[in-house]
Amino acid sequence: MTKRATLLMPVEYLDEDRQPIQRYDDQGTVWCNVRWLRGGESVMQARMRAKSPAIVTVRASSLSRRVTSEWRMRIDGRDFDVKEHPRESDDRAFFEVLVEGK
Repeated sequence: MTKRATLLMPVEYLDEDRQPIQRYDDQGTVWCNVRWLRGGESVMQARMRAKSPAIVTVRASSLSRRVTSEWRMRIDGRDFDVKEHPRESDDRAFFEVLVEGK
């Protein structure tokens, strides 16, 4: 765990004109490890769209258990969209999350 990830939850609200606005609120920061994906047809397609797919590993905690595919992560000042619900590791101590950099 060498990097810090800020977990961002989507929040919708109405502006003065009653138009829906979505923003991402900071829910907390956790230590993480980023493993960039290489090869494979889907990875190559993502690169063609200027996206960077990766697997982010975080420790299991009450905060990391709340993450869904609608959330975002900010790592080293770069935003990543969470693409699937986190998967628990075999020892249940970590979560692995597929993300795609913007």
